[in-house]
Amino acid sequence: MNESSRQLPTTNSSLLSILDELKSREPIFHHPEFGVTQEALEQQTATDYWEVGASGVSYSRELVIETVVRRFEEDTEVDTANWQISEFYCRELGTDTYLITYLLEQDGRLSRRATIWRHSDTGWQILYHQGTLVSSTTSSSTANN
Repeated sequence: MNESSRQLPTTNSSLLSILDELKSREPIFHHPEFGVTQEALEQQTATDYWEVGASGVSYSRELVIETVVRRFEEDTEVDTANWQISEFYCRELGTDTYLITYLLEQDGRLSRRATIWRHSDTGWQILYHQGTLVSSTTSSSTANN
């Protein structure tokens, strides 16, 4: 694979304000300012939300919400201070629906993340999320917005 085929897309300039807004919410479920109660997490996720973790395992909305609520109740939230996030990209998928992708480095563990977001009168809601582990040899060296 040559370098040009590894080039990641660049966010369209008309979407930069949305990209900035959604960047502040990623990685999902690690921002207590958006709410960590069952009710708040239910509002943040579509009723048919599900995710695929970096391990390849699928998780239901109910399990994700239960896990996040417990993590904050038990004060066992993961320390995100040393996480590095790069290569953000935003693409409009449809009316008020957006794909956000990025590269996340967590203490030596590298993964590509993808979240589908929908905006409505009640705010942002997550439709789907996926993490995929990558090795440093397969990650792009091109940084975006």
